[in-house]
Amino acid sequence: MKASELRKKDKKELVKSVQELRKKLSDLRFKFSSSKLKNVKEISNSKKEIARILTILKEHGK
Repeated sequence: MKASELRKKDKKELVKSVQELRKKLSDLRFKFSSSKLKNVKEISNSKKEIARILTILKEHGK
């Protein structure tokens, strides 16, 4: 999701998105360690998405 789309969401939706992405990242890491993950790039994409949302949350805090 693009940053401009994320800025339109309210704080509760962003926090919920971060929680879901962290759970997804945990699942991806588990699949990677058990050699069942086909697309390894998903891990880095999830991490970047989490960072993007956390950055926007900090902007909302100001």
